[in-house]
Amino acid sequence: MSLFEDTYLTIDRSSEGLFRDKGSKFIAYAYPFKNEEKLKEIIAELRILHPKARHYCWAYRLTPDRSVFRFNDDGEPSGTAGRPILNTLLSKNVTNVLVVVVRYFGGTLLGVPGLINAYKVATQEALDAARIVEKTVNDVYRITFNYLQMNEVMRLIKEENLPILKQAFDNNCSMDVEVRKLRVNQVVEKLEMLNGVQYGYLHTL
Repeated sequence: MSLFEDTYLTIDRSSEGLFRDKGSKFIAYAYPFKNEEKLKEIIAELRILHPKARHYCWAYRLTPDRSVFRFNDDGEPSGTAGRPILNTLLSKNVTNVLVVVVRYFGGTLLGVPGLINAYKVATQEALDAARIVEKTVNDVYRITFNYLQMNEVMRLIKEENLPILKQAFDNNCSMDVEVRKLRVNQVVEKLEMLNGVQYGYLHTL
């Protein structure tokens, strides 16, 4: 991702795809995915849903700059399952997406080219059924201020159209807001002009 690119493509809801070949059935599940810790939970749910399936192969890409990825062949010959799933994510240029393909074995071996094609096409079917959306890369900032400064802070938030993620109002107030990466400097400059208002970067979405 270049310095000035602050958008990425992802899916906004789960979807499914299906491919059959010589009696084998490949069911692909695509999920919006940001947290690697959820992977085990999702695989466990699919094992309950499909107790008689032979393989549960998967791949994911994470982060707006698309730099984090992993894949797993789950017992299929190396390079025939997880890698084709990942390659399909790469060709669609999507990130923050997990695809798990559940395979029921039909009794006939498909060979390496057959397997690669099956996992690829099942993944394509799931992604074609999904709605691919463009999202902006946003930084989360916490703004802290005195209750008397509420109007000033709210005016800035309204002017800049900043989504509020969390807020706490007391004598000292705080708000967590999303700022689109390209507009961080502009927002920070305005915050600097508000006396007594403090802010800090938390993380990137």
